[in-house]
Amino acid sequence: MVKVNIEIDMTAEEARKVMGLPDVSKLQEKFVAELQKRMMAAFDTSDPEAMMRAWMPMGGVEQFQKFLWDSAKRAATPKKDEPKR
Repeated sequence: MVKVNIEIDMTAEEARKVMGLPDVSKLQEKFVAELQKRMMAAFDTSDPEAMMRAWMPMGGVEQFQKFLWDSAKRAATPKKDEPKR
């Protein structure tokens, strides 16, 4: 058995082109700009809920609240094999 290691030195842009992947840099720039715009608008209102909506669109705030409540309930509920205090 023969083992061969090949090391290729190239930039991320060159690797993307070699692999035939699309250039999404413009899309990423637009996404980041939109996210920054939403965050700045939320900061300007000094409204914490608006900031959370900007950071977690599509019901993220409600999902995060549910996660916190579920975690608190699990922490407060003794396990079956755990002695009561």
